[in-house]
Amino acid sequence: MYDPLPSQKVFREDPARFKGFSGPIASGKSQALCHEAIKLSYVNAGRQGLIGAPTYPMLRDATQTTLFEILASNEIPYDYNKGENVLLMKDTGSRILFRPVDDFERLRGTNLAWFGLDELTYSPEQAWLRLEGRLRDPQATRLCGFAVWTPKGYDWVYQKFIADPVAGYSAVIAKAFENRFVLEKVPDFYERLRNSYDETLYQQEALGQYLSLQGGLVYSAFSRRDHVKELRINPNYPLLWALDFNVDPMSSVILQTEASKILVLDEIVIRHASTQEGCEEFEKRFPDHRGGVVVYGDASGNSLHTTGASDYQIVREYFRGHYGARVSYKVPKANPSVRERIQLTNGRLRSAAGDIKLLVDPKCKELIKDFEQVSYQADSNAIDKEKDRRRTHLSDALGYVLWQECRPQSAIGEHRERLI
Repeated sequence: MYDPLPSQKVFREDPARFKGFSGPIASGKSQALCHEAIKLSYVNAGRQGLIGAPTYPMLRDATQTTLFEILASNEIPYDYNKGENVLLMKDTGSRILFRPVDDFERLRGTNLAWFGLDELTYSPEQAWLRLEGRLRDPQATRLCGFAVWTPKGYDWVYQKFIADPVAGYSAVIAKAFENRFVLEKVPDFYERLRNSYDETLYQQEALGQYLSLQGGLVYSAFSRRDHVKELRINPNYPLLWALDFNVDPMSSVILQTEASKILVLDEIVIRHASTQEGCEEFEKRFPDHRGGVVVYGDASGNSLHTTGASDYQIVREYFRGHYGARVSYKVPKANPSVRERIQLTNGRLRSAAGDIKLLVDPKCKELIKDFEQVSYQADSNAIDKEKDRRRTHLSDALGYVLWQECRPQSAIGEHRERLI
């Protein structure tokens, strides 16, 4: 049974050929998308539609999970072919293709009666255009392309659906605090976000506002006055060593956590260096640290080199033979998104509530330069890595630790419940 929120209801009843749902976190975007897909599967009985997301993990972990839960809770019969990633609606004969849209050239081909994309602002415009060209099933009862998204500045989605829509395009902008289901379960949901996010991110992600982010500083919450302090190592606390594996430069940061704060104590930046040399420099600076060491870093370090050993294997072998202190590892199978790392870093630098939970020792000169100089490309939300190739490595390394240790656990679903 679908009891839509006010904005979801407007979106559901919108007759436009191409329609969008723009909303902040917890505005029910994925629910709106999946219910629209199910509705169109019934309207276009026996025809084929497509559900897409920016990447396969996002499609699998968020969009498909939501759809399967809705189908199960409403006792709608279906068959799912995992190998082909296709779902068959048993009572209508309709087929739903699931496709990531990062490789948009693969979207050419089969005619569609409808399609829906999750988190459109993180998808390339070419993917939308390819799907728009496939919306041509002559036997469809209702042709429709639709999408949901979180605002991400004045990007192509904003221009296409909101700023200058052509005939046949329409968009609903959901309001913050509209989701009564979330607030009934977690009354302090938005307050938690305010404490975790910086002000700009809070306005965009929690309030759903469109902000001018293009060409601006990535780490806008940083201030030398507030964040650069002389720090001391606590010999009883573990050192958290985070690596970004680059030959030029080999980059890493060393930090500790204390009273909910992140203290960045030092950095290691070596030009044209190997992973082995990075380990040697670490041991030189922090011999036999009593509190032990925890290694974090770039998931790409799991990949084998032509020598047959991965970067993390080299680190393990070195510490096994040279280092006296206890060493453990927190290495992800896949890297978090750039967006997640930036959010966490800015939120620690200064939350929307004004709390500062990240301090940097003045000896971390390259990391400070990252905070002050890393910017977005003009007319884009992508980080500019070409202006200075020495930039981003230290802030990336720091982001890997923050993602492992500081990312907020979802306030919704704490009891394995999915709220609308």
